[in-house]
Amino acid sequence: MPNPFPGMNPYLESPDFWPEVHNRLIVAIADALVPQLVPRYRVAIEKRIYEIKGEQSLLVGIPDVSIQHNPIPRNSSTSNVAVATRTEPLKVRLAMSEEVKEGYLEVIDMGNKEVVTVIEVLSPANKRPGKGREMYEEKRDKIFGSRTNFVEIDLLRSYEPLPVLDNDIAAHYRILVSRSNQRPGADLYLFNLPDAIPCFPLPLRAGDVEPMVDLQALLNIVYDRAAYDITLDYTAQLVPALSESDAVWADSLLRETSLLPSES
Repeated sequence: MPNPFPGMNPYLESPDFWPEVHNRLIVAIADALVPQLVPRYRVAIEKRIYEIKGEQSLLVGIPDVSIQHNPIPRNSSTSNVAVATRTEPLKVRLAMSEEVKEGYLEVIDMGNKEVVTVIEVLSPANKRPGKGREMYEEKRDKIFGSRTNFVEIDLLRSYEPLPVLDNDIAAHYRILVSRSNQRPGADLYLFNLPDAIPCFPLPLRAGDVEPMVDLQALLNIVYDRAAYDITLDYTAQLVPALSESDAVWADSLLRETSLLPSES
């Protein structure tokens, strides 16, 4: 069964699935662009490596990045820790480190090997407060100050969107297309859960034909190839949760497509 949602499928935003969806979508975008761009351009899949420990996300493996720890001052005369004698151990969780690899795309001019366009598909580490977001924003600002075009795809409802000016419209999802020769102007595509994902042009060198990226079609291909129709549990609680009105709409849609039982 195909993707039952007309646009983004909110069940794909789950932490259990999004890392895989992110990687598959990156590859799908690259595969769709290559035939349209060769031999003038090359599409390269690059990656960042994050080390996640507890609630912190730190970008590692890049020069000039320091990881700092601010110890909590201890006062030997006072303590908020309760002291008790126990014969049975407490069950606790440890802050384990986990390596996360995050892909993004670069469109490279084959003549001079310069990066013409960067395409980012956002992950939670790029949006949630903390060091990971700070470092992503630093990279974003460097691109804005360069001659490189930039496309930022945000298919996640959780956390605050990345900053832009002159927009006071709230939306579930966003696509930002920034041409280097039009900055500080840029095109921002806003869409919500019931909407189809809009197509957008991929910015290239001035004078070159810009291919259209049909992200909705690519997401649907990913959904089919990964067999998410038999993997996703549409009876499960959504993470993040929907608003009441969106939940009613989604529930009705899933019942119409027989993914949820009809109400008696």
